[in-house]
Amino acid sequence: MSPVTPVPDEIAELAGQLFEMARTGDERTLRAYLDAGVPADLRNQSGDSLLMLAAYHGHASAVSALLSRGADPDLANDRGQTPLAGAVFKGFDDVVRVLVDAGADPHAGTPSAADAAAMFGRDDLRVLWS
Repeated sequence: MSPVTPVPDEIAELAGQLFEMARTGDERTLRAYLDAGVPADLRNQSGDSLLMLAAYHGHASAVSALLSRGADPDLANDRGQTPLAGAVFKGFDDVVRVLVDAGADPHAGTPSAADAAAMFGRDDLRVLWS
């Protein structure tokens, strides 16, 4: 295994700002960075993608912007959780609909979105992918 190359401080700082934009739903600025070449599937040290953070924090417009710029709707974090499962768990129905409309797999991840919907008795969400 090759040694890990340290990330320059300014790159680490920018990455941190991008993850914060996803968490807070700053889709306009996030979209500008994506259009300038930031990878849509950028992940943090926990494996959370920008899409995971936007979905988990309930920002449907940021989720839509990320998806339209190539973010993988089924990219799981290091714990096996997908953006769709996170949105179901948090009860962000608008985010769930955006992800399902983009083709997110309700059976991907552990626990999957389908498992989470069943666990919380969310038959109203389960019909979206049945």
